[in-house]
Amino acid sequence: MGRVALVTGGTRGIGQAVSVALKDAGYNVVASYAGNDEAANKFKSETGIPVYKFDVGEFDACVNAIRMIEGDVGPIEVLVNNAGITRDRPLHKMGKEEWDAVVNTNLSGLFNTCRNVIDGMRGRGFGRIINISSINGQKGQFGQTNYSASKAGDLGFTRALALETASKGITVNAVAPGYIATEMVRAVPENVLKEKILPLIPVGRLGEPEEIARCVVFLASDEAGFVTGSTLSANGGQLMS
Repeated sequence: MGRVALVTGGTRGIGQAVSVALKDAGYNVVASYAGNDEAANKFKSETGIPVYKFDVGEFDACVNAIRMIEGDVGPIEVLVNNAGITRDRPLHKMGKEEWDAVVNTNLSGLFNTCRNVIDGMRGRGFGRIINISSINGQKGQFGQTNYSASKAGDLGFTRALALETASKGITVNAVAPGYIATEMVRAVPENVLKEKILPLIPVGRLGEPEEIARCVVFLASDEAGFVTGSTLSANGGQLMS
């Protein structure tokens, strides 16, 4: 049986594509979700991938869920931190609850999951952690001080943890997607998509979730053992760094 991989937010959008791609690559995949029972159950029935419901923004929930997953499936050797939310609003109109909700999920969620798998990874001398950041964590975005700050924080977290774990056989990397053809992006009005978004992307199209998933599969592989502390930008040339 393949290595156990946990994909947070793994039942929809990019997370769904990552879960399926890892399963196809031979991993024993588990997906988490926070609230959409209908979508999670549909995903489970279609893919055969087990799902666990918990909020990555709550430390105790992560303690209990990861303990349960490792008891049911085995030690987590690959962790993909994909769970994320948006609460967009210009800062002068943003409430503290909107700030806290995004930062707790998108940034504190990395601590909450990583802290609960890192000791096991260190003890076994192997681990792969892949954090899904965003182009908006690299360049900023109007109305997203909370989201951009959290996703930029993910990149600093990635680099620091990579330094701490490099000698233990654990790699820590990030993927920073641009505009990807998920349900959320497809809901943008067609005229806005054609006139304001696609002209910013040199390749002239949205990315596909499966393209992000292939980045994750590579970073999770043995072949990527010399890659750590890196950010793999997958944005069609919209931002080059």
